[in-house]
Amino acid sequence: MDRLSGMEAFAKAVEAGSFSAAGETLGLTPQAVGKQVRLLEEHLGVRLINRTTRRQSLTEAGRELYERVRIILAEVEAAEAVAASSRAVPRGQIRVNAPVTFGAYELARVLPGYLAAYPEVDVTLTLSDRKVDLIEEGYEVVFRVGPLAESNLIARPLRPMDFTLCAAPSYLAARGAPAAPGDLTRHECLGFAYLATGDQWRFVGPEGPEAVEVSYRLLVNNGQALLTAALAGLGLLLQPTALVRDAVAAGLLVRVLPHHRPVSRPMHLLYAPDRRITPKLRSFVDFALDHFAGPATAG
Repeated sequence: MDRLSGMEAFAKAVEAGSFSAAGETLGLTPQAVGKQVRLLEEHLGVRLINRTTRRQSLTEAGRELYERVRIILAEVEAAEAVAASSRAVPRGQIRVNAPVTFGAYELARVLPGYLAAYPEVDVTLTLSDRKVDLIEEGYEVVFRVGPLAESNLIARPLRPMDFTLCAAPSYLAARGAPAAPGDLTRHECLGFAYLATGDQWRFVGPEGPEAVEVSYRLLVNNGQALLTAALAGLGLLLQPTALVRDAVAAGLLVRVLPHHRPVSRPMHLLYAPDRRITPKLRSFVDFALDHFAGPATAG
């Protein structure tokens, strides 16, 4: 027998109050519903429904089974909805928030590929270094850097954000290059206003972790502005590798303390939990994980 069909017929008979009413819901005759229930009873070896010509009532075994069957059928319905959703064509607008540097220098570079793969999806990307509220502000996906607070959101881990310590050749010619993290206290440092660690720059070197308290000649809440200042020779810059990669490759900036790696920061992709995730959200999450999950690249 088809146990799932039998469970469905049994549940509908309980909820509708009769085989006739259940048959109307299922598109079956009352006799067909009764047969499904009898086959289920024979399979289980217990009576589930006491039937008379005027009424029906659940047995104790029937009551216990009904509670479990309701859960089983709900899970089957949810699984079918997920499968149907995965076959649907992603379409509509998706609102995304990301940190400024990551969004401009990494996410924006791969978005053309996503838009080409899903021509019926429009992306509205907002870049901000403040911690946005995904639910209250109406975002569907948020990229977040830093440790996560407790949340009811789904958090998918991405590769950590790597940082590079560097300076312009003109600055190093005038001030010399630091030989150890402790030397940073005697240098001009350019500070990022949103950095959670405040005035502390942290490294991992041959002797293990090391943290240095630095003071800032210039404090800005925008990485691009700090990059401009560093290129002008104003001081040492500790910023995401993605921001400074091209300038370092071109020789406009030089890596400092190459044997001391700046501590990377965790990064996650956040979205609201929903048993029936929409095709557009699923497509974007899968695309983001394909590009940004996995080990960090060398700076």
